[in-house]
Amino acid sequence: MTADEVLRRAAEEGVRFVRLQFTDILGILKNVVISRRDLGRALDGVITFDGSSIDGFVRIEESDMVLRADPATWCVFPWSEPGARTARLICDVCRTDGRSFEGCPRTALKRAIETAQQLGYALHAGPEAEFFLFLTDERGRPTTQTHDTGGYFDLSPVDKGEQARRAMVLTLEEMGFQFEASHHENSPGQHEIRFAHGEALATADNLVTFRHVVRRVAARHGLHATFMPKPIYGINGCGMHIHLSLHKAGRNQFEGKPLSAIGLQFMAGLLHHARGMCAVTNPLVNSYKRLVPGYEAPVDIAWSEQNRSPLVRVPAAAGADTRLELRSPDPSCNPYLALAVILMAGLDGIRRKLPAPPPVNRNLYRLSAEERRQFGVGSLPRNLLEAVGELERDEVVRSALGEHIAGRYIAAKQVEWDVFHDQVHDWEVGEYLSRY
Repeated sequence: MTADEVLRRAAEEGVRFVRLQFTDILGILKNVVISRRDLGRALDGVITFDGSSIDGFVRIEESDMVLRADPATWCVFPWSEPGARTARLICDVCRTDGRSFEGCPRTALKRAIETAQQLGYALHAGPEAEFFLFLTDERGRPTTQTHDTGGYFDLSPVDKGEQARRAMVLTLEEMGFQFEASHHENSPGQHEIRFAHGEALATADNLVTFRHVVRRVAARHGLHATFMPKPIYGINGCGMHIHLSLHKAGRNQFEGKPLSAIGLQFMAGLLHHARGMCAVTNPLVNSYKRLVPGYEAPVDIAWSEQNRSPLVRVPAAAGADTRLELRSPDPSCNPYLALAVILMAGLDGIRRKLPAPPPVNRNLYRLSAEERRQFGVGSLPRNLLEAVGELERDEVVRSALGEHIAGRYIAAKQVEWDVFHDQVHDWEVGEYLSRY
């Protein structure tokens, strides 16, 4: 929509408040609430805020930042009360002189999209975000107790979260999402809602909104929704498989058997930069508790047709639906940064005409170390510290982030690892306290 259309709809729909939303570099959703009378100023990009208070933004001596609202992201929250109807606009963060702010994650993705456009391409992405629904205690604090004993595709009454999940889908549809499917996932209390593929920027915006809506609706049902990758040891964690395709002049450039030359080169770029991307697509200490053998998460850098054990899968789809499925990301990532590094890694494969290795149509979870060497199969980083080191060394991934974001992101993740490393964990106490 245009700015004028947003102003008209705000008046027609009786909107009183508008949330101007953006994310910090870690993907945490932030917002500034304004009244409708200031909506025009937001659309003109003159609403300021203190950027020094946001992780990874600016120092206190350069704290004034500007929010530039994107009218295409206008949406009214269905749960807002009639007398206080509230809408949202997603914003780009800018300098006070109007320049784009190099620390804005949404701007980093827009930069990558512009690079693709210069080559004639548009990235389409379709995420499959998984999450857990847990009970809360008597004080409303989240627990890790599941609300059901369901498994993959189970129905109620085993899947007691179906009501909450249905309410999430209905809410998302009211907000303009094109819903494809929802179902119970493999682990107790684990769910997935899948919405339609779209261009990269809209997909990232939708993911930010999706996480907000899921948590909000879950709370209304007395549940806590979490996108933490591995909240419980011994069961499958939450992934966010991303389906990818490149389009030029309205045609899918991956069409082929199983992929076109462009598709194979894009995939080769993903495989080549997989280790460097991991700190962005799997950003938490906890992310690497999911990326272990035996729990349906990829640990090996390889690809296959239909086989779900490698990092990249080519689903059984032909023609306009031909796509790649990148299986390593998890839903805790910043979607703007994740799609930016994925796009630039794939484009690097196209630019350099990287050859894709042969597919590995074996169950990689059962390969021996010798067989991995024989097939030339590498591994993803084993922990966040290793992943950060790979990010530091990968110039393509760093350039996708930009030096401002890359430097601050790496510093934040190193602190996260140090804090984790210095803790004494329950496992250590149970393992060593009485023995030594």
